[in-house]
This record gives sequence, structure tokens and C-alpha cells, in this order.
Amino acid sequence: MLALLASGSSRSSSSNKLAESENAAQNSSNMSWGTELWDQNENLAIHTNRGIDALDKYANFLRDRVAIETEYAGKLRRLVKNYQPKKKEEEDNEFTSMQAFRNLLKEVGDLAGQREVVSESLQLQIIAGVTLLSKTLREERKKCLSDGATLQQNLTTQLSSLDRAKRNYEKAYRDSEKAVDSYKRADMDLNLSRAEVERYKNVMTSKIQQSDDAKNEYANQLQKTNNLQQQHFSMLLPAVLNRLQELDEKRTRGFREFIVGAADVESSVAPIIARCMEGIVKAGESINEKEDTFKVIERYQSGFTPPRDIPFEDLSKCDPDSVQDSHYSNSTSNHLTMRGTISANKLKKRVGIFNLFGSNKQRQIIEACITMKNSLTADGQKEDFSDLPPNQRRKKLQGKIAELTQNIAQETKARDGLMKMKIVYEANSSLGNPMTVEGQLNESEHKLEKLKVDLKKYQGFLEKASQVPVATSSPQASRNQLQNGHRTSRHSNGSADDHHDDGDDQPDDAGSLSSSASPESGLGTSHTSLPGSGQGSANENAIGEDTYYETEVETLNPLGTCRALYPFEASSEGSIPMNEGEELQVIEIDQGDGWTRVRRANNSNGWDEGFVPTSYIECTLYA
Repeated sequence: MLALLASGSSRSSSSNKLAESENAAQNSSNMSWGTELWDQNENLAIHTNRGIDALDKYANFLRDRVAIETEYAGKLRRLVKNYQPKKKEEEDNEFTSMQAFRNLLKEVGDLAGQREVVSESLQLQIIAGVTLLSKTLREERKKCLSDGATLQQNLTTQLSSLDRAKRNYEKAYRDSEKAVDSYKRADMDLNLSRAEVERYKNVMTSKIQQSDDAKNEYANQLQKTNNLQQQHFSMLLPAVLNRLQELDEKRTRGFREFIVGAADVESSVAPIIARCMEGIVKAGESINEKEDTFKVIERYQSGFTPPRDIPFEDLSKCDPDSVQDSHYSNSTSNHLTMRGTISANKLKKRVGIFNLFGSNKQRQIIEACITMKNSLTADGQKEDFSDLPPNQRRKKLQGKIAELTQNIAQETKARDGLMKMKIVYEANSSLGNPMTVEGQLNESEHKLEKLKVDLKKYQGFLEKASQVPVATSSPQASRNQLQNGHRTSRHSNGSADDHHDDGDDQPDDAGSLSSSASPESGLGTSHTSLPGSGQGSANENAIGEDTYYETEVETLNPLGTCRALYPFEASSEGSIPMNEGEELQVIEIDQGDGWTRVRRANNSNGWDEGFVPTSYIECTLYA
């Protein structure tokens, strides 16, 4: 009940206020400055001046706001530019979170554009209108005040004339009174002659006439003054004041229209801003954590399987004659290679000329190294991406094939366009010389042929990569596997840190006897692994020295055995082929370059030695 009474009272109060405002508006329409404020000319002049100053103040407010809007839009655009994904971050654009962030930046850029629209609209529509209105109002006010001043000056002049006529009349009247008194005294004085009395009479008559003239002039000026004053306060001055009233109402009306117009400018971009906000929300909702997780797996999945369990090594069941002390150590792979590949107690010093490039075989190794370097891609990877895990390699090759296919399609379109142009030129020589297109056409043909050759090459790489089965364990995970009391290692870029010590002292500064490069580069051969190589330690000798150290080696003792997981065809100096399932002897373990040196029995010359990919074999090292 109280709520109903309160709502009813609020409705009645609002209706009363509305009625009062309507009555006030109706009464104000019947009232004017000319009739109500006829004596407030100065105050009206001050009021109108303050009103125009307020309009100028609003214009300055809009200018400052336009500056803020422009600065805000510029800073938004600079913010978007600073946070645009860099070229090195393009590979992360496939994730939904990064795509959402990129869409967010786009929407923020659109927001900046809308703020620029607001700024331009306020500048062109509102500020220009306010400035023009203010200038017009000041000119009209100045003219009104000038007309009012002229009317007041005319009235003041007429009042001065009336005052002057009144003073003349008063003086003439007093002079005439004095002349009458003088004449009466002279007429009563018997001592005066007739002529003197007549003179007093003439003076009296003259003064009376002057008084009458002054009276008539005063009456005339008074009538003029009253007429002018009545006209001034009833017509002329109200007209000027009404013009000032219209001027002030025009200013007030303009003030209202400009404020509403500024709000309309803001409202006009509100739907677009709302759509930008919807786009930001949509971008946020498009983020899918499961999809990103799948893409991470797809990007980094190597294709290897986790390592198998490490078997127990029972030393009591091993042959005591063949078992030697074995332990895990942190010694470097170079030290392991030194102890496991040569007999270090037969190092002899020789004196001679050190010629690093003295044989054809060595020249071939250097040429192979240069060829491999030229076959690397711009980012340092191999041309066939064979240094990547199987899954990543296939993806890289598929991406390269797609890129080449797209380039071939584009180049084919360009060639077809050149051929059509040549046909048109041959049909109508006035359009152009067909020979000018011939060079471009030949260049396009050569480029297209090269792209097709590259496409065929990468298709072959992909076919070869697809035929190789996925390894059963990763290179890093299989280093520490043990099998039947022996240490098992199957890896691609590293070696175990076990020592195979034969009891002889080894020089600590002998350095690595195996190169860290692959046999594909020609540097995979150990300095002392091939008899008669004539090469000493790279740490002890320099090119051009007369004295060098050369190591005489005996037959290398095997470090263990290995079994080929996949077939391998030797394609360069220093590597040997192998068949799947073939058993080989390990004579030098992987030095971190992905290659292991092995040996097999040969009917012709006794032994075949060379390098094979570590990821293609499963090694079992002796304890």
C-alpha cells in the first residue's frame, strides 16, 4: 500500500513538474526582453557576452577532447603494432591462443579506427559549427549594441536640446519679468522723460517676445523629446533588446544541438565498437586447450618409443677371465675413444714433412665436406632433413613439397601468361615485339624446370623417409640399456661414458682420435683409425710444420657388437653398407655426430671398416 502511495505521489510530482515547465515555457514565450528588461541594457550586454564566452569554452573543451581521442587512437595503433607477432614467432601462429591474440590485436586496431572517426567527426561537424556560431553571435551582438548605443545617443541628444531650451526659456522669462518691473517703475517715475519711458516699454516688449519665443521653443523640444522617448522605449529599444534576446536564444539552442550532436557522433560508432567487443569475446572463446595440446604433440613428436627396462647384471654368472672392472664415469668421449680403439703403448716420434692434403683420398674427403656444407638449408639443417626425428622429417618434407607445388602452379600461370602475350604480339606487332617476351619465357621455363626437379627430389626424400620404420626407442633414452650383463646403447647423437681400460697408461693430452663430423663430410675418419693415413694429432701439429707426431696403431680391439636395425647403403667416403639384421663389431663409438665406426669380416682382405648411422644399429658394448 505504501509502495502504491509512493509511486502515485512520484507520478503526481513528475506531472506537476512537467506542467510547471510547460507553463513557464508558455509564459516565457509571451515575455520579451524589450518590454520586461527595457532598463537593463548594460546587464543584458554583459549576459550575452558571458553566454558567447561559455560557447567558446565548450568549443575549447571539444578541441581538448579531440586531442585526447586522437592521442588515444594513436597509442592504440602503436600498441597493436608493438605486439604484432614477430617473424620468428610465426611458427606459433597455429595455436588457437596465438590466433585469438592476433584477432584481439585486429579488433583493438578497429577500435582505434573508431576513436579516429569520433575525433574527425567532432572536429569537422561540432567544433566547426560552434566556432562559426560564436563568430556570428559576436558580430550580431556587436551590431545590436551599436544600434542600441545610437538610439541612446539620439535620446540623450534630444534630452540635452530640451534642457537647453528649458534653460533659455527660464532665462527669457526672468528677463521679461525684469523688463516689466523696470517699465512699471519708469512709468511711475515723474522725473523721467516720455522718451525714456518709451524706451523701457520697448525693452519690455522685446523681452516679453523673447520669452514667448523661448517658451514656444521649449514646448516644441519637449514635444519632440516626449515623442522620441516614447518611440525609444516602446519601439526602438525593445527591438534592439529583442534582437539580443533572439541572439541569446540562438546561442542556447545551438549549445543544445551541439551537445546532442556530439553524443550522436559517439552513438554512431557505438554499434561498431560493440561488434569489436563481440569479436574480442569470440576470439577468446575460440581458444581450445585440447587443440593446442594436440598441435604441440604434432609438432614435437619424434616417433620414438620409451626405453625398455634395464636388465640386471649378475657378475657372478659372467666368465671371470673375460670380466673386467666396469663402472660408469664422467670422463669425456674423447678419452673413451682413445682407450678403446688403439694400443697406446706404441707411440713413436717421427720426423718428416707434415702434408695434410698429400693424397687423393684426402682431397676427396675435403670435397665431400664442401659438398655437404653446400647441401645444408638456410637454417643449418640438412637438405633432406635426415637430422630430424622421423615424424618431424616427414612433416618438413611434406611442407617443402607443398611449397614447391604452389610455386610450380604460380610459375606455370606466369609462363602461360607470357605465352599468350607472345601469341598476341606475333598476331599484332603493333602491340609489342614478341622477342621482348622470349627472354622472360626462357627464364620462366628454366625456373619451372628447376622447381620440378626439386619437387621430384623431395618426393624421393619423402618416399625414402616413409619406407624407414620408426625406431623402437629414442637415441637419448637407449644409452643406458643393459642386456645379458652387457651395457646396451642405441642412440643417434651421443655415446656411453664407460671406460674400456686395458691397464696401460694413456696420455691425458692426446686428444680425440675421432672426428666429430660425419663420414658424409669426409671428416668421420679417426686420425689414427686407418693404417698408413700419415696424420698426427690435430692438437699437436699445425699445417706446414716440419716435425709431427704420428701414431702407429695395431689392429683395433672391438668395443662391442651391434646389429643392423635397417638396411644402409654407403654413399660417401668412409661409410660402409650393411643389411638388416647383420652383426658387426663396434670399434669406435659415436662421438656425438650420429655415426658409429664398425668392422666386419671380409673374405678378400680380412676386414671391412667404416661408419654407419648410429640410429640404424643396436649396440651392445663390452663391460
